[in-house]
Amino acid sequence: APVTNGQGASRGRGDNRRDDNRQQPQYPQQHARTSNADPSHSKRPVLVYSCIGVCVLAILLCIKTLVWPSVPSSASGPQHPAAAEGDGASANGMNNNRQSGGRGGRDPNSSSSSRAEPQHFDSRGRYVLEDFDAKPTWSDFLPAVAGIYGKPVWVFYVNRGQCIASFGTKSKAFPIMEFNSANKAYQNTAMLGFRTFLRITRNGRSVDVEPFSPTNTRWGGVTGESSNEFNALPKRHMYVGSNEMQIRETDLTNQIETNVTYFVLPEEDFSSFVRRTTITNLNLNAPATISMLDGLARMEPAGGEIDGMLKSMGRTLEGFFGVHQASQRDDIQTMPFYRMSTEATDSAAVTIQPKGHYALSFIEGDDAELLPIVFDASTVFGEDTMLLHPVGLRRKSVREILEGPQYGHAKTSSAFAAVDEVVIPPGGSIAVASFYGKADKIEDVPVVARRVTAPGFVQYKFTRATELLNQITQSVETQTGDRLFNGHVQQMFLDNSLRGGIPIILGKKDDNTRILNADEDSSLKVYHLFSRVHGDLERDYNNFVVEPTFFSEGPSNFRDVAQNRRNDVFFTPAIGSFHIKMFLSFIQADGYQPDTVEAIVFAISDKALCEKLANNAVGHADGVRAQRELLSSILCNGPFRPGQLFQLMEDLHIELIVDRQDFIDAVAAVATTMPWAVFTQGYWADHWTYYMDLILAYLAIYPECEESVMYENSLGYFFSPAHVRPRSEKYVQSEAYKGRGKHVRQLDATVLDAEKQKERQKYFNEVTGWYGPAANWQHDATTGNMFQSSPIEKLFLLATLKFATRDPYGMGIEYEAGKPGWNDAANGLPGMVGSGMPETYELDVLLKYVRSVMDKYHRPVLIPIELATLIDAIGEALDDLIVSGYVDEDLSELPASVPSELFAYWDAVTTAREAYRESVKIRFRGGKMELSSSEAVQEHLDRWIQEVEEGKARASKIGLTDGGTNSGVVPTYFSFNVTKWKLSGKENKDHHELVIPIAMKVERLPMFLEGPTRLLKTIDDKEEALNVHKRVRNSPLRDEGLGMYTISASLKGSSFDMGRMMAFTPGWLENQSVWLHMAYKYYLELLRARLYDQFFEEMKTGMLPFMASDVYGRSSMECSSFIASSAFEDPSQRGRGFLARLSGSTAEFLSVWVLMMIGPKPFLLDKHSNKLAGMQLVPALPMSLFRKDGVKKNSKSEEPTISFKLFTAINVTYHNPDGRDLFGEPPKRYEVGLRDGSRRTVESSTIPADLAEKIRRVVFVESIDAYFY
Repeated sequence: APVTNGQGASRGRGDNRRDDNRQQPQYPQQHARTSNADPSHSKRPVLVYSCIGVCVLAILLCIKTLVWPSVPSSASGPQHPAAAEGDGASANGMNNNRQSGGRGGRDPNSSSSSRAEPQHFDSRGRYVLEDFDAKPTWSDFLPAVAGIYGKPVWVFYVNRGQCIASFGTKSKAFPIMEFNSANKAYQNTAMLGFRTFLRITRNGRSVDVEPFSPTNTRWGGVTGESSNEFNALPKRHMYVGSNEMQIRETDLTNQIETNVTYFVLPEEDFSSFVRRTTITNLNLNAPATISMLDGLARMEPAGGEIDGMLKSMGRTLEGFFGVHQASQRDDIQTMPFYRMSTEATDSAAVTIQPKGHYALSFIEGDDAELLPIVFDASTVFGEDTMLLHPVGLRRKSVREILEGPQYGHAKTSSAFAAVDEVVIPPGGSIAVASFYGKADKIEDVPVVARRVTAPGFVQYKFTRATELLNQITQSVETQTGDRLFNGHVQQMFLDNSLRGGIPIILGKKDDNTRILNADEDSSLKVYHLFSRVHGDLERDYNNFVVEPTFFSEGPSNFRDVAQNRRNDVFFTPAIGSFHIKMFLSFIQADGYQPDTVEAIVFAISDKALCEKLANNAVGHADGVRAQRELLSSILCNGPFRPGQLFQLMEDLHIELIVDRQDFIDAVAAVATTMPWAVFTQGYWADHWTYYMDLILAYLAIYPECEESVMYENSLGYFFSPAHVRPRSEKYVQSEAYKGRGKHVRQLDATVLDAEKQKERQKYFNEVTGWYGPAANWQHDATTGNMFQSSPIEKLFLLATLKFATRDPYGMGIEYEAGKPGWNDAANGLPGMVGSGMPETYELDVLLKYVRSVMDKYHRPVLIPIELATLIDAIGEALDDLIVSGYVDEDLSELPASVPSELFAYWDAVTTAREAYRESVKIRFRGGKMELSSSEAVQEHLDRWIQEVEEGKARASKIGLTDGGTNSGVVPTYFSFNVTKWKLSGKENKDHHELVIPIAMKVERLPMFLEGPTRLLKTIDDKEEALNVHKRVRNSPLRDEGLGMYTISASLKGSSFDMGRMMAFTPGWLENQSVWLHMAYKYYLELLRARLYDQFFEEMKTGMLPFMASDVYGRSSMECSSFIASSAFEDPSQRGRGFLARLSGSTAEFLSVWVLMMIGPKPFLLDKHSNKLAGMQLVPALPMSLFRKDGVKKNSKSEEPTISFKLFTAINVTYHNPDGRDLFGEPPKRYEVGLRDGSRRTVESSTIPADLAEKIRRVVFVESIDAYFY
């Protein structure tokens, strides 16, 4: 698995219960490798002189005039010589140890030297921003990954002040530092976040300094500021790593350097955010005596969900606030505990608040002792309530503040570690480590304190935090000649994993099962870690959840996980068909899907098994009988998830006597698993369109398993409490814009249904307080059992329903359930009776796939009798359409008004669909009809496919979307204006009159990139695909200034009814910006269409590793949601990225990576025997990406190579001695290295089946060398 437990991850008895007297482990001391490493991490005491370090620093300072000019800088002033290293070598002595080829500067041997060497990445792969607080604002986050057996905190940061803008546990409702949207975080962070106040004394003279103060920002170009004044300002750098962030200020005026490193504590049974502040005396002749306050200016207490109340009634809320001391001595203020007295509710049930936040700080060393914490902010800032100046500290010394009283009730407190008069020798340093987290009760804080102050703890945990992320990103370790591209691959894999989750295998693990996949052994269970909704400072509209438990994960949007798990089987083949079965289970009887996907749940119904597991886990002794019975009860009263199980065991003081990984594997092996999802707000029209991507990805790895997967699995139908209304209840008459008469809109299309909620209530579990699993699945009325169908039967049902949902002109799929498709900023389209061509193109793919499967295997399918009735009605309506004599005689003259014959067909089919939906709203009747004749089924499908093709042709003619000039770019959306209607005599809840439509007119909408992108999926002919690309490239979708593609052409003149995209200014968000997800999806389709030259030409300007970071405005490793396009009014913002990371672009890029490195179908099928025929790698790689540091051929020159990880474990190297582009051709021969030390040579372009099977099972194979000569 790509994520391991790490050292000390399993501890046996006491794992789930903190022991106050637990022996402290000795953590290995780790040292920086660089010459200017932080001296506080050597084995000597912190303040002992380091002669070598002083001498080196002195030499560097003496030759600074030679070093400085080599450092890229926007200013010519002095800077600390450490900055000349370009890698943040004084990074608190903590090294990332990232492997070469990861994120970092360009390899000097790179063959792709046509673009300039990027200056924004250090040798450790971190993004480096000089004078970061003077640069345009941007936000980012730490990944909130604490390992399998760790409890994460979420952390957001910006490039202002000391950067941390907010952090907390679980969600933004539980902040330790208040969550603010990005626009406010940019303003507040420097004042309300972390602050450092120093009083430096040398030779009897004292000076007060605040590192990273905005008053000393090097803005540049400030009127009246001399060059000497500017050069005297401190120099600042920011270093962004994969799981850490560091800032550094070098103040030559005061001869002090301040380094701060942040990371999330990994692999502990308590959650904590770690800050490490290192102060270095740059004076090589005189010691410095410093007093310091370092910490958080405003720290929120624990008290339930308080984020909203902080913003709406913050002053009243402060009445609940209090600071208590965990030391139980009022004179020792080293362990403050910030909590509310009760939760701030106004109800008869009062909830006492035992949980609290803690702040612990100490100077690192072998005998670390906790520092006192100043929690009374008024003692620091006095009357300055803006927190601009430490007025109180200027009046008093740190010692005087500590000796005076502090008050922590009825106000918001601070958390400053206090250091009083510590001497730092010339060239020496001190390091203050601080931990901020949440404890279940105040008695836990001393236990946490003893643990974190153990010698070597901070350094060891920083190293583990870095290793955890490296273990994830090394799954796609790629070695090309472009190190920024290599780094982008790893970053995109990480961000894809954070949104979609990382699959791991739980269950029985031995020599036999480790070579099997989850389809072959039912004891193996697939579980995903670390997933979450992509909410952050810029995506403030999303309510993310990162559970602070072991096996941490959170709920995600259906679309997000369906897309971001698309390539899981390419990286972890052992998951088998897990995603196909899980996501197809979510198809409802009405053809829609729930909008939120949660982690699968486990359940054990056999009481004897539960008792056996409990006996093995806690022991047979009488003294643990209560624990044993509790654990057995928990296991038998599921459902549960691993993280919830461990949390319950901790809360109930159930202690294990076995390794906890062995315990959860034993539980998973005998448990059943069930998908879990939730309806929250609506049915998106595009959610079903991601099924084929999952299916085709699986078949690329397991082509011989198609029949068994499609026919030999039984899947339920998700049962949602919501219902899609018929037209008679959602078509309303209302006032048009500015009172321009009446018009008809489609409103409140999907609502919670009382009958469905009553049905779900039957399965509510009073013991657990959860709905039982049965509540999520539709039953049949005859037996009361869960109604099930095979995957191919569910796909057939889905295809039928989507075909029956085509718009009145037979072109797009109607947005009839209240939500649009992928572009959710088109939120008004459902109200405009809108439809989408992207869904039609996907329907084309789905229909043809279902037809091919049925044609290939000639097996009968069983469909619900209700669906059979709908199919008959569709057939009758098509027959009536033929009888009417309607044909599209002249596509160039199609009228805007929907022809009466087509309207009659639409009305009949829609009525039948509504009747079907009503008949299956609560339960299926239980009967099924066998479609035993493949010819009969194919006749239906062929007829439907033909209708879809005719609709596509109509759309291409009607949908001219660029002001009437025929660009040839296919349309994306339509709306339908109801031109004639009659009143039904009923009203909706808003007293709008409900209507019955009689006639409609199609309305053209602007050009969008999604239409032609999805169209490319339906095209097999390379020339036809090339023509589509030429039209798009020559259309208004092309942003020539950026060399990229915008989400839409100009929306000027369009109706505001389309949705919020119309509210945005052009070039911003979904209004004509570069939306990287769709742009990357377009590039992917070019590559799928084998348009290699065109793809790599677009990649030069359209993909982030090839863009300039100073234009992009943030790390070009990280994909933003959108880039402000050339249409945006402010030129300084054009080309900048916004809404960073965790977007669908990561899924598209990884699909690109798969095609570039592996090929579309690596495993081949013998069509006669339907067995695995072999394996063939077919990369698509330009010579410009090959590196020239490979093996030498004939001792003359280095052989161009590219290497990558196959299935996260097998090293594959391509050898390209001729130095040519490798576009869609297999190697001439292979050398396969097995893990037993043997090697096999294959003198063919295809690896034989037996060896291909070993490769697919991963564990047998170590390496593959593929030779193109």
